[in-house]
Amino acid sequence: MSLQKIIIGIVAGEASGDLLASHLMAAIKQARPEVEFVGIGGPKMKSVGMEVLYPMEKLAVFGYVEVLRHYREIVGIRARLRAYFLANKPDLFIAVDAPDFNLDLELSLKRRGIPAIHYVSPSIWAWRGERIHKIKRAVTHMLALFPHEPKLYTDAGVPVTYVGHPLADMLPMRPDRALMRETMRIPGKAQVFAFLPGSRQSEVGRLAALYIETARLILQQVPEARFLVPLASRETRTIFEQAIYDCNAQDLPLSLLFGHAQDAMIAADVVLVASGTATLECALLKRPMVITYRLNPITWWMMKRKSYLPYVGLPNILCGRFVVPEILQDDATPENLSQALLNVLNDRQAIERLEVLFTGLHQTLRQNTAEKAAAAILQYLPSA
Repeated sequence: MSLQKIIIGIVAGEASGDLLASHLMAAIKQARPEVEFVGIGGPKMKSVGMEVLYPMEKLAVFGYVEVLRHYREIVGIRARLRAYFLANKPDLFIAVDAPDFNLDLELSLKRRGIPAIHYVSPSIWAWRGERIHKIKRAVTHMLALFPHEPKLYTDAGVPVTYVGHPLADMLPMRPDRALMRETMRIPGKAQVFAFLPGSRQSEVGRLAALYIETARLILQQVPEARFLVPLASRETRTIFEQAIYDCNAQDLPLSLLFGHAQDAMIAADVVLVASGTATLECALLKRPMVITYRLNPITWWMMKRKSYLPYVGLPNILCGRFVVPEILQDDATPENLSQALLNVLNDRQAIERLEVLFTGLHQTLRQNTAEKAAAAILQYLPSA
């Protein structure tokens, strides 16, 4: 006898959400093979068998000004997706991060009796805490990745489950740096800098020239330096290549990689990383880092006004103090970044302290996340 088909609507808005969702989808299908997924996602979600109605890149926009530029298109996609789900009601809806897009959608679907699960708590502990009221109306169950988050939702009366972070399950507790450097054919005496400019085209566009000029300054002091630059897509690689040309930097030892961000971080002596999930990856790989970011000036001003915390990088947020440098916005100059990176590179004791600290963080976040999240979700599905 064939099982009755179960449909789950799902939306992820960027590369980190694509990764999170794909592991969750695989865990759900392990328990309930009859489940089918439909919505907005990326290549990893598609590889698990999802029907993609709109490509994820349409939503991968960050910042007030940037969203305004794409506002009509994004709102149009949400309206059409809402209409699709109300006409073809799924048994459940999973929103993977992207709260500005997803919460209104969840609110509509929940009102029509469709359970709405939000995977990845919005950072209400960092800024825009007033969103907790909308979350309570829109979300049936919150899945929280970080241990300090559940209390916020319990106090507000929102059902919540702490599931840990899937990167902590995926990444090795003790990465083999020597083997990675050998695999990448990096000379033993080389000082390796991994430069991660982000996955969004807008991020790379703002940071590429800054990273290139930072590399130029480092090379003046460390002639044996090598720079690994992982890029998430053909589009971001093209942007970075154009910046190399514009900066007349073809002679710099920059190795552009297609993906392989984790490999680059493992191999590196120190990492320059754009603020975001990559900072957590870097911490879980036990690498010292300098965090940087540049936003549209108006977006930066608005976010600073609404922020509750003095730091933006996940390692600092999760440790509750500055454990790695953050050099942001107007302070992010080649001179400041190169000096900060060299300071980190040359402080062996600080690097050893970070490795101990990041190992403890890794153990806290390693919770068998996909299975925990799937178990929380399965209780809302119809019985087999």
